[in-house]
Amino acid sequence: MSIGNQIRYLRKQNKLTLQQLAQLTESDAGNLSRIERGELGVSEALIRKIATALQTTPAVLFNEYNAFTAQQDKTTHNPLSVGTFTLNSSNTQDFVHWFRSAAPYIHAFGGRTFVIAFGGEVVSEQQFIALSHDLNLLASLEVRLVLVHGARPQIEQRLKRDKLAPAYHDGLRITDDAAMEAVKEANGAVRVEIEALLSMGIANSPMAGADIRVASGNFVTAKPLGVLDGVDLQHTGEVRKVDAIGIQKRLDDNELVLLSPMGYSPTGEAFNLSLEDVAVSTAIALDAEKLIFLMDSEGVHNLRGELLREMTAEKAKNLLKNVQESDEPIHFSEDVNFYLPAAVHACEHGVARTHLISRHIDGAIIQELFTHNGIGTMVTELPLETMRQANIDDVGGILKLIEPLENDGILVRRGRERIEMEIDHFYVMEHDNRAIGCAALYPFPQAKMAEFACLAIDPEYRGGGRGDKLFNFCQAQAKKLGFNQLFCLTTRTEHWFLERGFVEQPVAQLPQEKQALYNFQRKSKVFVKPL
Repeated sequence: MSIGNQIRYLRKQNKLTLQQLAQLTESDAGNLSRIERGELGVSEALIRKIATALQTTPAVLFNEYNAFTAQQDKTTHNPLSVGTFTLNSSNTQDFVHWFRSAAPYIHAFGGRTFVIAFGGEVVSEQQFIALSHDLNLLASLEVRLVLVHGARPQIEQRLKRDKLAPAYHDGLRITDDAAMEAVKEANGAVRVEIEALLSMGIANSPMAGADIRVASGNFVTAKPLGVLDGVDLQHTGEVRKVDAIGIQKRLDDNELVLLSPMGYSPTGEAFNLSLEDVAVSTAIALDAEKLIFLMDSEGVHNLRGELLREMTAEKAKNLLKNVQESDEPIHFSEDVNFYLPAAVHACEHGVARTHLISRHIDGAIIQELFTHNGIGTMVTELPLETMRQANIDDVGGILKLIEPLENDGILVRRGRERIEMEIDHFYVMEHDNRAIGCAALYPFPQAKMAEFACLAIDPEYRGGGRGDKLFNFCQAQAKKLGFNQLFCLTTRTEHWFLERGFVEQPVAQLPQEKQALYNFQRKSKVFVKPL
């Protein structure tokens, strides 16, 4: 259950319609409906209004929510309740499996620096309260956090209030004196609201026990952009320098650093900056492990409209080029046009990973960071999948890959001791430092032949041609080692080898040493391929 479900429950207990609750809280009935369905976050200010309208307090609201959940637990065959997430017998194992699979990421992220950037819409549409829960979780895992917020909708609102027309050039705001006043006011208001929400500690909520101290200040030095294409951008600037040492000191003191899209010059001027410029410059200066952009779309799509889960910076550049040259409908949102070039720039200057994910998905950051596939698009400088010769540390991963195939009788059973003794003959395919495939080459130098054996791909990664990639890699290694032929023995996968140029041969065509070890009870078929 979510807090939205509990609000609906208490609203019905008080016999209020959505329209009546909206009137009492001076909010929109449509937004309240989205909050109840879990599609929209809720601010602390609105929580207090809702609590007042429901004749309770925020703390009691959360306490009653958990009490209601506990009461429901009694009528659902005593499922296990963890916090506000109820586990019954059907999904307990799924939760355990997910939690165990997240352990490597938990170990990897501790002490690392993440820069998280989001537009002002996250605050104006009351989504930051849900985001604060995820930030609190990351902070509890000792992740060093730097937040970069935007303020475009808040600036537009103030310009409209003052009856001023916004002006843009090539996606950048033309910031005159009047607009600059709106920029200062909007950024100050957004920063204060974010700091207030990060200070929440309501009992029995995801922020209970939170101790997030927020540091902000003049960490960004800026310079004016000047005149572009004959247009004077006035107080619009770009990042000149980020005070990495100052930010590191705050992070060392276990503080969260909050940056606004503004910079200051040595002459005392303030400049309006773009969100992506501040985020990328900060991530580069801090040598951040991750840069995360929260945006409107779910990620980056190719020209066919397919979501790309991961891509290298080079592939991203090619995609941007193809989009510019294509006459086909473009599946890029405005955010992607801004953030994807920024992600490429960050990765090319040392940021290990840049993630582009949807701000509309509750828990998007957690799903992206703590699951194998993620939910958005990850941009990296180098390919995540690599192949190399195995070492003794890979034994556990190799056993995990081949044991299911051994149990099905597809592979000959090998014990840990044998794998350890033969580890120099194995090759592994890694995806983001996780072994997802393996194969072995056993040499027979006198016959100038090598046996290709023990090919296995993780079930989660099958169907993408990875078996072929690993086979081609091993084949290339065999050529480098001076072998003239590859052979294999199989009982269940003969067509796979036939499709790759192998020809069935009698047992007599095997090297003498292998013939002596041939298992006539298993009756494996022999296939040979010239190199």
